[in-house]
Amino acid sequence: MMDHHEEQVNEIEALDSIYCGDFEIISVQPYHEFAIPVRADSDDEVCLSCTLKFTYTPKYPDEVPQIEVQDAENFEETDRLAEHLKETAQENLGMVMVFTLVSAAQEWLNQLGDELKDKKEEMVRLKVEAEEEAERKRFEGTRVTVESFMKWKKAFDEEMSVFKKKVKEDKDSKKLTGKELFLLDKSLNESDLKFLEEGDDFKVDETLFEDMDELDLDEMDEEDDS
Repeated sequence: MMDHHEEQVNEIEALDSIYCGDFEIISVQPYHEFAIPVRADSDDEVCLSCTLKFTYTPKYPDEVPQIEVQDAENFEETDRLAEHLKETAQENLGMVMVFTLVSAAQEWLNQLGDELKDKKEEMVRLKVEAEEEAERKRFEGTRVTVESFMKWKKAFDEEMSVFKKKVKEDKDSKKLTGKELFLLDKSLNESDLKFLEEGDDFKVDETLFEDMDELDLDEMDEEDDS
């Protein structure tokens, strides 16, 4: 028949030797209660770690010890870890198992650390891809299809039609005949009235009009009409 107390005392001595300096006995009455820190094997600046608190039961190792996950750093899945350790303990009933449970916890932290690292790298990769895709779309613009081109051409033709109409209206409004210019220029009217009022006192230098015979008035009228 197993002496549970003796098994527990022998394991405490072995654990104190294995985890020298990290092994902390919290209480020995009514049963041993102790804590062991666990840290993931990682060179990353952010490392997962926690403290495992064990309490023997009267019939340990034929019973699962009480297990608590405390002081978790850089992870929140403490309940998952505790459940994993209880399942491992069930598989090792009948033999001292604390060292096995601590090793299982460290392996679990290693695996979780790898998962979190992969998840972080995936998020960074997706962010970079999204930024690159946005940048590519910004330079590509809208892809041209037959439908989009015909729609653009219709709008362009309408704009050009309105533009040409406006240009023609502006041009027509600025094109005046000689008569219209004469009527609009008051200074011309005043000049003619002054000329009539001066009568015979006004002398004309006929030499200024010596080349009038060579002037083709019909041709000038045609140019005005154009």
